[in-house]
This record gives sequence, C-alpha cells and structure tokens, in this order.
Amino acid sequence: MSYEATRDRVETYFDRTATQVWARLTSDAPVSRIRQTVRAGRDTMRAAMLARLPADLRGARVLDAGCGAGQMSAELAARGADVLACDISPALVEIARERLTYPLKPRVTFHAGDMLDPSLGRFDYVMAMDSLIYYAEPDLALALDALASRSRHGMVFTVAPRTALLMAMWRAGRLFPRADRSPTMVPHSAPRLARALRDAGSAAQLAPLDRVARGFYISQAMELRP
Repeated sequence: MSYEATRDRVETYFDRTATQVWARLTSDAPVSRIRQTVRAGRDTMRAAMLARLPADLRGARVLDAGCGAGQMSAELAARGADVLACDISPALVEIARERLTYPLKPRVTFHAGDMLDPSLGRFDYVMAMDSLIYYAEPDLALALDALASRSRHGMVFTVAPRTALLMAMWRAGRLFPRADRSPTMVPHSAPRLARALRDAGSAAQLAPLDRVARGFYISQAMELRP
C-alpha cells in the first residue's frame, strides 16, 4: 500500500471511526485496564522524546507531526517553542485546539493536512510520536528523509518495534475492540530502517533511543540527525 493510500486510511480511522476513542484515551476520563496501559505508555514515551530536546525552546520552530489530541504540542509550547501542530485528522486537530490552555494558544498553530507538505516550511526540530507507525519500510524511509531534510537539528520519532510479542498482541486484536481497531502497524528495526534510508539516498544518521513497554503499549523511539 502506498504512502498516500495508507495516509488516507489513517485519516478515515481517526477522523470517522475512532475520534471519541482517542479523545477519551488522551484525556483524564476513566478507561479500561487495557487502555490504561496504553495511556501510561504514551505518557512515558512522550516524556522520553521530550528529554531529547532542550528544556528552553524559546525561538525554536517545532513541527508536531501527527499531533493527535495535542499533548506533545502543549508540552513543546510550555517550553517556549513556536509549534506547528499538524495532523491528518481535522477532528483530532479540533480537539487539540479546544484543549490547549489560553496562555499557550499564541505559541501553537494548528494545521489539518499531510505532515509531509513542503509548504509547511522548515523547522528546528520535528517530533513524530506514533504517527508513522503504519507505513511500510520504503515509504517510511522517504517520509523520514523529507522531514529530516527540513529540520535544522533533526527529528525524534517512534516506530512499532519488530518483536514477536507485539505482533502476537496485535494479531489477537486486544488493543481495541474490533469495531474501532486502528490500521495495521508495520514493525521496524533500526538496522533495516537505516538501510532503507541509505537506499532512499538519505544522508541522515539514525540512532535508536528508548523503548517503552507498558502492558499493551510497545513503542521504539528513534532519532534522525541531518
């Protein structure tokens, strides 16, 4: 499946099928034990990714690529960054806009559309948490190269790690009920992805970072430097 086809499928899922599921998951509302592990895992991963950036981001322009409900965007803005919060789902962008507290609003610009759109401009940093997990290796390599080439200091992103446990859990369909299950994640390993980046002509340097495993949330952070 091409990047465009996968992107459109992801948009349909988040904008029509599971908007309220993700709105609830990313809030303080009570959720099931399974989703509690996902929520805790996402909180841990977000903190690990943010730890790779300076505590003071005043003057920096940062792309939150796949901002979802806006938690990463709010954290970046709190550090003083000028944030472009971009997501393919207009419904999630609207949730993120509504949740952002007033003191941070001037620092965040929201955009519903493709994170790879070159008209978005250049950035000091790019953050992409769990927004690239559905793309096959060649498409992911091209997307990463496109984002890294427009980032002065590089990007921090996550992938689904290539583990037997993750794939067994995903095949069992236990992360979400069948009615609102997300598109299929594609697992990746750092060596294979580094090779795909080289094959795509990218000179960016890939380094694996933290892996977070909290119950039904398993994700691998990586960093790409231009």
